[in-house]
This record gives sequence, C-alpha cells and structure tokens, in this order.
Amino acid sequence: MNAADALQAGVFVFIVVLLVKPVGAYLERVFEGQHTFLDRVLLPAERLIHWIIGIDPKREMDWKRYSLAFGVFGFVNIVILYFALRWQAWFPWFFPNVMTTAMTPDLAANTAVSFATTTTWQAYAGETTMGYFSQLLLAGQNFLAGAAGLAVGIAFIRGYAREKAAGLGNFWSDLIRAILWVLLPVSLLGSVFLIAQGVPMNFQPYTIAHTVEGGMQTIAQGPVAALEFIKNLGTNGGGFFNANGAHPFENPTALTNFIELLAIVVIPAALTHTFGRMVGRPRDGWVLFWTMTTLFVAGLLVWGWAESRASAGMANEIIAGNMEGKEVRFGLGGSALAATVTSNSATGSYNSMDDSFQPLGVAVPLVNMLLGEIVYGGLGTGLYSMIFVALVALFVGGLMVGRTPEHLGKQIGPSEMKIIAAYTLVGPVTVLALTALAVVTEAGCAGLTTNIGAHGFTEILFAYASAFANNGQTMAGLSANNIFYNLTTIVAMLTGRYVLAVLALALAGRFAMASRRSLSRGAIPSDGVTFAVLLTGTALLVGALNFLPALALGPIVEHFSINP
Repeated sequence: MNAADALQAGVFVFIVVLLVKPVGAYLERVFEGQHTFLDRVLLPAERLIHWIIGIDPKREMDWKRYSLAFGVFGFVNIVILYFALRWQAWFPWFFPNVMTTAMTPDLAANTAVSFATTTTWQAYAGETTMGYFSQLLLAGQNFLAGAAGLAVGIAFIRGYAREKAAGLGNFWSDLIRAILWVLLPVSLLGSVFLIAQGVPMNFQPYTIAHTVEGGMQTIAQGPVAALEFIKNLGTNGGGFFNANGAHPFENPTALTNFIELLAIVVIPAALTHTFGRMVGRPRDGWVLFWTMTTLFVAGLLVWGWAESRASAGMANEIIAGNMEGKEVRFGLGGSALAATVTSNSATGSYNSMDDSFQPLGVAVPLVNMLLGEIVYGGLGTGLYSMIFVALVALFVGGLMVGRTPEHLGKQIGPSEMKIIAAYTLVGPVTVLALTALAVVTEAGCAGLTTNIGAHGFTEILFAYASAFANNGQTMAGLSANNIFYNLTTIVAMLTGRYVLAVLALALAGRFAMASRRSLSRGAIPSDGVTFAVLLTGTALLVGALNFLPALALGPIVEHFSINP
C-alpha cells in the first residue's frame, strides 16, 4: 500500500481507538439501567412496549430461559420471513412497477435463516428478486437480529460481572434497549448522512434510461438508505443490490465507505471496554481490544502486501497493484479496509470481489472468518469468541505452571472446560464436515461453474466459513443458489448463530453462580502484555491446528502454483 492508503488505515484505527471508551461507557449505562441523555425520549416508549407485549424487565432469566427466549425469537423471525418472501408477489399494490422474482422454497428458507442470524447470505440479486416491501422487511430484520446478538453479548458479560446469582438479565428488555438506545438513533443519523452523500431513499418505479447506442437500461433504485446503514451497524451485511458495497447507490464515495466501515467496527470494539467496566477490570478490556487491533493491523498489512505485488504468473497483468474486481473510487486502500473489516466482523458487506483477490489476499478474509471473527466480530459474538480463546490460553498457561486456571476471579473447572472445548470444536467440525461433503458429492461440485482445483476448493471452504461465521460474503465463482448449498449453508448458519450462543450463555450462567476469588499466587494476570502475547499466540495456534491442512489445499497451494 502507498502512503495515502497507510494514512487512511491509520486514521481509521485512530478513530476506533478514540471511540472505544465513550461508546463502551454508553453501552454499560444503557444495559445497566443507568441514566443516558436519551432517557427522556425513550423511556416512555420502552414502558409502552413493555406494556403492549407484557414484559416485566425486572424479571431475571437464568441462562436456560435466556437461551430459550433467544432461540424462540429467532425461530419466529425465520417463519415470518419465510412466508413473507414466498408470498411477496401478493403485495404488489404497496410498490408497483418494481421487479420481483418468485423465490423457491429452499431459497426463501435460506434467505430467512440468513437474515435472522445476521448472516445475510444472499444467493440472489436483490434488485431483481425483492420488491420494496420485502426489502423493508429485511431492513427491519437487520434491527431485530442485530439487537438479539447484542443482548446475548451483554448477558455474557453479566455472567462475569455477577457472583452467586442465577440470572443473566431479561432477554426481551435487553432486546428492546438495544434497538431503542443503540441501533435506532445511530441508524437514523447514519441514513440521513448517506442520503446527503447520494444514496437513494425513495419508492419510485425503476427508471428506464436510453443509451447513446440506442439500447435501453433499467436503473434500479428504492429505499436503499434505510437498509444500508443498519446492515453495517447491526453487523448484518448483505445489500440492497447484488453488487453490495461496490454499487454506487449503496456506497457512492470514499467517505461513505469509510463511515460505513466505522459503523461495522465501533460497537463490537467498544464492547471490550464495556466488559472491562462491568467486571470492574478496565485494563482487561483494553488488553482484549489491543489484541484484536494487533490482529486487525496484521491482516490489513498481509492483504495489502498480497494485492499490491505482482506474482510471477501474472507479472504482465499487475503493474500498480491488483485492481481486478475492485472499485477505482476506493482504490487498494479502501478495498483493503473493507476486506479486513468485513471479514473480521459478522458483516459481509464487501466492496470488492473476493474471487479476484490473489491467493494470499483471499486467505486473509478466509482466516479471519475461520478464527471465529474474534477481531471485533459481530454485536456481542466477537467479544465472547475472543474470551473463549482467552480461556483456552489460560488453561494452556495453567498447565504449563501447574495451576488451576482462572479468569477474573472465576475458577475454570472441568464443567467449564467441557463447554470451552465444545465451543472451540463446533466451528471446525461444522465447516470442515460440510466442505468435505461438498467436494465429494456431485451436487456440491456442480456449484463450481468455472473454477476447479485449489481455487474451487477455496470457494467451497470460503462459503461454509462465511455461513458459519454469520458473515455472508462469498466468492462469486461458486453458484450457491441450488438445493444443496441452500440447505447445507442453513446448517452452518444456524450452528454458528445458536449453538455458539447457547454455549456462551451456559458458561456465563456458571460464572454468574460462582463466587469471585482474589487472584492467587501463580495465577496468570490477564491485564498485561504477557497475557496479550499468550492470547494472540493461542488464537493463531488453535486456528492453525484446526484449519491449516484445509488452507494448504486451497489458497496456500494456489499461491505457490503461481509463484514457483
């Protein structure tokens, strides 16, 4: 990357660092019921919603009831979305003269699950498949799914913060607060900003343009701004248009690209500070944040190096960096930020084509997702994914010094380690098993339209890693709109969303009931550089043990095949 690209990345990281503390403190006040500047407006609305749906916010839920509420809420959303998408042709009178395409049952089910799990895996072109009614319904789902994930993250933090307590909070109260105090006000401001930058927000019929050659072109538009900002803020991803963040109506300028990427990162990053404040150990929160940021910068540098250099096999095609599949208005710098940010979070709102990256350029977002999106991550999911890695690091460190592992005064016993081990193994088992199924079956290989060999294998591995990580981005060379991929990615999405969340809540429930002990002699402090190094090394080691053979069959062997 050149000096301008490096400056852009540096400014991005600097702004994130500046916002972590105030946003993290605000999140603590919101979910701990402390005073905020929005209370005068939002408290009456909150009370009204509680009264309408019959919620007592003071009624605590243990981890089982919290998990059940989270699961039921997701299931209801999936059912509603499925039937709405199957019957969207019944609603033409809302917004006439807009193209819609009937969805098959498997595609409708896949889309419903993907939006309810914040994956927004889209095996369709939004502007030719969805009517405005469906697009607004999906925009609403971005609020609901994002808020549900944030609620689980907050409940997980409460498990650490409390002692000798059975409850983790009230899911419905946390869900409502996440929408009213966090997602809704920021989305309104962000959407207005996007409209000012040229993002459409209308309900007009598509425009027919006549070209100078005498041809005709259909220009899709619609309520784009309503969907665009919340898809990023809620770490959902996807897009109004098939081209996603590369489309000029979704992401018209370098400034909108920068702001949308900030919207993806700031809240997940700030949750590390929220964690530190709520457990009474702010330094621990900063250690988590700086570890995430170090990994983020490392991925950014590797991607920039891979895409800026000319490979031996493509020296004549690449002169000033690999610009194939990238937008000139963003350049390598804006594309590097987007590729790293979107793959580190559960937000696949990419602005360049992953399929056009160099092999090591593809490896960066792929590895980010395979690591469990522990670098910032989604709303809530990134924090507890990183803490699970921290617990593995403490267990390994405890074995080396002969001490029972503990974290923030909570002892990690056999029951806790079983949960941690299950959490660590769910990802590799799901992703690798589904990838293996795809590469040995005719239905799975049929999705490879043009690419075979190492690149084709990478496309399949990338798809299941993205689905499990609830990310949603894909390498376009894989044709995933068929029964096989629509159903198997559903398995990956549901597992990555609900199995991991239930395991996280189960661990939080055990920690909440445990008493807090003072740090014993010989215990590994979790608020210093030594622990940050141990945490980073553990994340990379666990990732390598799980996925290095698969990576060797995909992007690594492809890299050496064009760089002999």
